[in-house]
Amino acid sequence: MDGLVADVLAEGAELEALVVGAGAAGWGVATPAEGWTVAHQVSHLAWTDRWALLAVRDPEGFGRALEQEFANGFDAVERGAAEGVGEDPAALLGRWRAGRLEVAAALAAVPPEVRVPWFGPPMKARSMLTARLMETWAHGQDVADALGAERVPTDRLRHVAHLGVRTVGFAFAAHGRPVPDAPIRFELRSPGGEWWCWGPEDAADRVSGPALDFCLLVTQRRHRDDLALTAEGDTARAWLPIAQAFAGPPGPGRPPRRG
Repeated sequence: MDGLVADVLAEGAELEALVVGAGAAGWGVATPAEGWTVAHQVSHLAWTDRWALLAVRDPEGFGRALEQEFANGFDAVERGAAEGVGEDPAALLGRWRAGRLEVAAALAAVPPEVRVPWFGPPMKARSMLTARLMETWAHGQDVADALGAERVPTDRLRHVAHLGVRTVGFAFAAHGRPVPDAPIRFELRSPGGEWWCWGPEDAADRVSGPALDFCLLVTQRRHRDDLALTAEGDTARAWLPIAQAFAGPPGPGRPPRRG
């Protein structure tokens, strides 16, 4: 758990440094998420951290707030992203920084067997921390794309990849499809050149390629046609275009970049 907490904090610090480095003008730059600027991305992360704290500290209150805020669908997500756009950048950064530190400490203190409510199925604290890292990394990719920055991939991607593997069944269910029985073998090349593997070695269905590309796929930050991933078997091929590691309804994804 200590290592995961450290990775979550490191991911947040890296994104904060990227935003600070862009200066005041960077806050208004449009990102690949339609209608969202860099300020929207940071505001969204701060908003989600606030929900995470409520889920940990007051699970019943979280349920009531969720029912109220999302009564008309996921418009609340857009409101959360917009709420910090007009805020002083230093204040928004400070609020997001304090929130993510609080979330990490709160989740680290949750007993291992306890499940915390969330927008999707309830999760154990370790899984929720992994989800916070995944979301920070994914929105950080939007910010990097907007600012034209190249991020050096790290082994923190293993957490994102792990979540992508664990949510295969969820992705099918989110699209109204039966969850397949066939296991999938995942073989991903890490940024350091090692192989990260999940699933039975003898599985007929397989997905392989760079871990970075896999993470871009499951966070829907790149179209599958732009990624060096291969899929073998009907289940693996059916999963590739609907992969989704985040909670909520299916995302629209991104159009292919190649002509």
